[in-house]
Amino acid sequence: MPKKWLTKRERQKVLLDTIERDPFLNDEELAEKFGVSIQTIRLDRMELKIPELRERIKAVAEQNYAKVRSIDVAEIVGELVDLELDKRGISILETTSNMTFGKTKVVRGDIIFAQANSLAIATIDAKAALTGVANIKYKLPVFAGQKLVAKAEVTRIRGDKKFVFVRTYVKQQEVFRAKFILVSLDDEGKHAII
Repeated sequence: MPKKWLTKRERQKVLLDTIERDPFLNDEELAEKFGVSIQTIRLDRMELKIPELRERIKAVAEQNYAKVRSIDVAEIVGELVDLELDKRGISILETTSNMTFGKTKVVRGDIIFAQANSLAIATIDAKAALTGVANIKYKLPVFAGQKLVAKAEVTRIRGDKKFVFVRTYVKQQEVFRAKFILVSLDDEGKHAII
């Protein structure tokens, strides 16, 4: 819904509210939403002292990394932007050309899977967790430059097994989904057989 009819002051107020509600919109998405140029959005952000997308993502992610117990934060693929242990989590991955197949420029499946798998493990409230089972489905191709938003939900806990469903989106369109059964490890690294 273009907002060309807004004054600069009104547009900046709406822009501020929009970014507070969804801090992960990039300048291109905001420009499209407001019906203005990308440069106008950048100038508005600078005036309002709103950092660029990458900085907003990092600031939110840093708050969530402290909560992670089951995986080293350096092993998480993407930026962890929301986490509630044993309930849900969200990560964002900005794809690049070095993540693609050279011939097609399609993001490799192992990259998409790694984001989903590391997010699923990060949602588990345990000292360590391993993937026991993964049922995956690639629904649409992803191309370099597209932003992957993975959303994990712990759907069931049965003993040391935790069932996590992850859906990955590009611009609100599902491109991948996975159902994981994760096993929490005890102090000695022993676990039940899947």
